Amino acid sequence: MATPIQFIIDNEGHKKSVIVPFEQWEELNKKYEKLSNKVQILTGIQDALKEVEQARKSGKKLQTLTDFLDESRD
Repeated sequence: MATPIQFIIDNEGHKKSVIVPFEQWEELNKKYEKLSNKVQILTGIQDALKEVEQARKSGKKLQTLTDFLDESRD
């Protein structure tokens, strides 16, 4: 039988903390880590697209993917 989620409340009846079973906490934490990584990747892509747009507007030359890959092989 699953342990129910428990709440700690203050004197006014406001929820201040929550107690969850450890297995459920681990599952929630794994999901949080995956979502956090996804947000980080998507934010990086968004920043890169902004950089490309700004470079195109200013006429700045950017490194090509081929040049980048060749550089990383050295």
